[in-house]
Amino acid sequence: MDETYTITELAREFDVTPRAIRFWEDHGLVFPNREGRNRIYSKRDRTRLKLALRGKRLGLSLAEIKELIDMYDQVEDESSQLLSFLDVLAQRRAALEQQRDDIEAVLAEIVRFERQCKTMLKAEKKKQRT
Repeated sequence: MDETYTITELAREFDVTPRAIRFWEDHGLVFPNREGRNRIYSKRDRTRLKLALRGKRLGLSLAEIKELIDMYDQVEDESSQLLSFLDVLAQRRAALEQQRDDIEAVLAEIVRFERQCKTMLKAEKKKQRT
């Protein structure tokens, strides 16, 4: 028999809430079977959830995550999957590098403002003493 998981087991394994797993289900990323009111997740669901969480960690959008995960169900040409994933990774890298550049520019501006304020405070103190 195939290995199955409950929502509680997956939530514990991936350190997420059952609500988060239901969210992924609502958006078509996992497809559990039902036994009464209980959700029963397959090994495939577990893998899809793991991939979804990796995509989230990379900062990918829900649509990007779904597209990449759905590719793995169509295992006709693995090289096209890898090329698509490389493209997504390159875009994400570029966005993060731009954010880093923006953060460095803002930090440099803060340093400049701090120096300017300190200089103005020193001048004000000198002025008050005279």
